[in-house]
Amino acid sequence: MPDIWWKAHPHDLHRLDDRVSSVYVERSHIDRDENAVVVINKRETVRIPAAMVAVLLLGPGTRITHGAVGLLGDSGTAICWVGQQGVRMYASGLGPSRGAGLLIRQAQLVTRPKERLRVARAMYGMRFPGEDVSDMTMQQLRGREGARVRKIYRAHSERSGVPWQGRNYVAGDAHAAGDDLNRLLSAANAALYGICHAVIVGLGASPGLGFVHTGSAVSFVLDIADLYKAEYTIPLAFDLAGKGLTQERDARLGLRDLITENRLLARIVDDVKDLLGPEESFDADLNVLWDEQLGMVAGGTNWAAADADLVQPDFGSKHISIVGPELDNPEE
Repeated sequence: MPDIWWKAHPHDLHRLDDRVSSVYVERSHIDRDENAVVVINKRETVRIPAAMVAVLLLGPGTRITHGAVGLLGDSGTAICWVGQQGVRMYASGLGPSRGAGLLIRQAQLVTRPKERLRVARAMYGMRFPGEDVSDMTMQQLRGREGARVRKIYRAHSERSGVPWQGRNYVAGDAHAAGDDLNRLLSAANAALYGICHAVIVGLGASPGLGFVHTGSAVSFVLDIADLYKAEYTIPLAFDLAGKGLTQERDARLGLRDLITENRLLARIVDDVKDLLGPEESFDADLNVLWDEQLGMVAGGTNWAAADADLVQPDFGSKHISIVGPELDNPEE
């Protein structure tokens, strides 16, 4: 199996912000032990305090018990059922105790025209580094973006030797229309939407409250994904077409490997937070315990001595990816 997402040792756990983390699990069993979820596979057992995790991403070959889901829901932890390494988003669930600070901030920004325009300009500004877009209208920005994308298509066509005849797709059936290159673009974009969707849901923002796109239940997903297409899905599609790799699976696995190499998930997290900031608009930790001497201590933590046979993650680094050993008949 290739090294996916920066497959860290379980002691290396990335915090989505100053207080919570994301965990990806594949080919493992997830159960509950007091106020912790325990991830078990043939290689290791990892204990994770439930309230310290913002989003649990469940990849292929993962089983989870009702008790673990109940604990995560009570802790306000989002659960996302995703494809391998998050390149598809199948379903999600969220407990009722999750704070809504980021969602409220997003709603405030998107419903105030001046603030919405500011965020939209910031999104376009990320695609035009070094250029001042602070006075441009949305019409001007759309025109600039269209010209930029056409130039990118032409450049990759010349680089790869793959002819480019223009974008062609059918809404609702992304892989039905156009030539091989168009179908690869649609497949890679669909995979990119999946990982952006998982991050947005995991952070507690709304996938439907977009700033550039509007009217769709995934408008904000489309906004965020557009930040990365020129860097990821467009060159990937041309490279695959040039090699004769034209199946949907080729695009999905190719993007998965790029996500791993470039640690895209962490970048998406930072970009979403920067666009919806400032930082003080995010919720404080909602799960704390009273202490007569210390005032408050973290909840969702097993304060007993560590079990000798369990891995206790260090909640101070990057993302953690817990992946069990290869199976005889591995799932995609």
